[in-house]
Amino acid sequence: MITMLKTRTLKYMVMLTVSAFTLQSCFVAKDYDRPQIEETQNLYRTDALPTDSLSMADLSWKELFTDPYLVQYIELGLQNNIDIRVAIQQVLAAEAYVKQGKAGYLPTISAGANATRSYISKNGQQGALLNGGKDHMDQFQLSGNLSWEADIWGKIRSNHRATEADYLRTVAAHQAVKSRLVADIAATYYQLMALDSQLEITKRSVMVRDSSVSTIQALKDAGNVNQVAVDQNIAQYNNARALQVDLETAIFQTENVLSILLGQQPQQYARNVLDEQKLQTDLKLGVPTTLLSNRPDVIAAEYNLVRAFELTNVARSNFYPSLTISATGGFQSLELDQILNTNSLFANLVGGLAQPIFNQRKIRTQKEVSEAQQEQALLEFKRSLLIAGNEVSNALYAYNAETEKFEYRTLEVEALRNAERNSDELLKNGFANYLDLLTARQSALSAELSVIDSKLQQLLSIVDLYEALGGGWK
Repeated sequence: MITMLKTRTLKYMVMLTVSAFTLQSCFVAKDYDRPQIEETQNLYRTDALPTDSLSMADLSWKELFTDPYLVQYIELGLQNNIDIRVAIQQVLAAEAYVKQGKAGYLPTISAGANATRSYISKNGQQGALLNGGKDHMDQFQLSGNLSWEADIWGKIRSNHRATEADYLRTVAAHQAVKSRLVADIAATYYQLMALDSQLEITKRSVMVRDSSVSTIQALKDAGNVNQVAVDQNIAQYNNARALQVDLETAIFQTENVLSILLGQQPQQYARNVLDEQKLQTDLKLGVPTTLLSNRPDVIAAEYNLVRAFELTNVARSNFYPSLTISATGGFQSLELDQILNTNSLFANLVGGLAQPIFNQRKIRTQKEVSEAQQEQALLEFKRSLLIAGNEVSNALYAYNAETEKFEYRTLEVEALRNAERNSDELLKNGFANYLDLLTARQSALSAELSVIDSKLQQLLSIVDLYEALGGGWK
């Protein structure tokens, strides 16, 4: 009898399993296709477009940045930075969901053991059946439960793909954090060197103005100038001293910024000089479509679109019936010492097909929300591409502008330094007014500081362009 029951049960399970796999060919879930996004050759807003797809983004940051101190700091930042470590934990969490999504195809299995004692009324029907004067009935059970849902409409597959897309989105987000970090460390390092150069020039100006005060005092004693000239020179000297304090404060604060980027305690950092910094100037943008494969934020936006697309598949599949197979089996006995007896074996197999009919509009609402979120993700994907092109365009234009400006600033400094020397010589010989010297000196200092700023902006624009093209994380 038991053998016959087992045979029938096995045939029943095989029949349901074959039916489930046969129905699985009827997928309603669609496959994702990248949307057609209009790419224009004017995305970068420049006529200097290349004919190939090579790009600065294909360079490793170690190839672009060759300063040994900067390389050391970038490596340290990638290892210790708090934002990087947070992003890694987000990747690990998403990876756990991917593993769960893969397990969606497997059945759910559980096991249990329980003992039940029921006290029954003696005057009731069950009480009359008890023998031996017992007022209770015991039951012991060891059982296992299995439940499996056939992925007829692709709901489990779509859920799995959604978790994979979300995982890849977090990986791209992690890459974006790395790209931003590399750019921030490089920019902060260059700012420190620029401040060092400006401080050095300011200190030289303080020494010159200190000497000038003594010279003007001697000219006043000789009757060539009045006290106003002396006071003006003293004021200019103290102005330079105040600027020196501002620059020293800026250096201190910028070093603290760098320490945060590197995940370290605030400290002083060794560095080279600004004039020795040379970066890749053969700027290759690549065609606009390469932004789809290089920019981590664009990649993340597309994976977010994939995730929304698959969740829409899931919402759509909820309108269709689901096939579930469940089985329960084990040992059941009224006496504990008979629990493992073959006569205590029991089994229960259920195959069910459930079709949602009315559930307070929850399924339709879920579908409409999923479709709206998918459209939102598509718009965000398109916007990410436009932002990327805008950043490339701005960085490229800024680099060309700062390169041109640097030449003009250099000529300006040269002219103003000549004017300063000539004014000083003429003043000593009584052929010029002291105001001419003060004006020339102040203008020369401002121009020298501006030259350094132009050099800094050149470097920063290359860093911005490198990041805008999706570099820094490879």
